[in-house]
Amino acid sequence: MQLVRSFEQSNAAQVGFGIRVLLVTSGTTNPIRQKLAGLGSLVEMTDDLFLGLEAAIEDPAGYGLFVIDCDSIGGLDAGRRAFAMLGEVSHRLPVILISQECQQQNFPEDRRQAVLLRAPLSTVSMRVGFEHALRDRLSMRAA
Repeated sequence: MQLVRSFEQSNAAQVGFGIRVLLVTSGTTNPIRQKLAGLGSLVEMTDDLFLGLEAAIEDPAGYGLFVIDCDSIGGLDAGRRAFAMLGEVSHRLPVILISQECQQQNFPEDRRQAVLLRAPLSTVSMRVGFEHALRDRLSMRAA
């Protein structure tokens, strides 16, 4: 017996279309920013970790995703400490940590944990991480 699950796809848009993403990284022409923008998100960048944390903590509903380029702030351990500083905000705001130190990419089932992606970031891993982090969001287009 074969079961086919069908659902209406005509009104579905990209997972992150129009979502505001806060990206902590250095440099203005960053490939991470380009990959996020290519997925339909509105990327706001800062090169200061603490300004990024402050923005996310003060307005967690204003952002749909928080992305940290750990290599630009001192490594994966610094990214994990920054994630811990988010506290309760991390329960409502999905987080992606990107680092060259990441040996194995991690797509956790627990929504309170950060997605870990290995740098240099491929388009495929960015898309999978992005969609995994935003798996609770369904963006609908107007008919």
